[in-house]
Amino acid sequence: VFEAIMLFRNSLLSCLLLISTALIPSSYQTWPRRNNVLFSGEAPTQAGIQFYPGVYEPNVPDVKLTRSVDAQTGTATFYFDEPSFFNIEKEEDIPKEAITAMTMVDEEGSMQTANVNARFVNGQPKSIQAKYEMLSPSDWDRFMRFMTRYAEANGLSFNKA
Repeated sequence: VFEAIMLFRNSLLSCLLLISTALIPSSYQTWPRRNNVLFSGEAPTQAGIQFYPGVYEPNVPDVKLTRSVDAQTGTATFYFDEPSFFNIEKEEDIPKEAITAMTMVDEEGSMQTANVNARFVNGQPKSIQAKYEMLSPSDWDRFMRFMTRYAEANGLSFNKA
């Protein structure tokens, strides 16, 4: 009975999340960052983010959403403060390839953006910003399904601004 109640509660929260974002087309929404318990490279149970193929980023970003007034397009901006690969101590553990994209992976597949930028302070990398453009209502819906899974897997909450 408890499992059924929790499943219903989670389903209801997911529906409310999707409905609230659909009803406010030009809203500005956020998912506040919270440090994750995943270890780098560990596959998430529901959804995860990768900068290097097959390596999941354990640090959870702040995510800000904007949507056009006509609800046809939207943008998700991810802010990663000191992602895990910036804090690698052993030289042999530092990935050799450059970051060329951010990939969001879940049970439906993956979504990718090449719009990834690093911020440097005094010559040292400090943060990553990635933007994912949604060019249609179906892109928005797919992204929201990913974010619902990602938020659930990482204990994130949804705040409407």
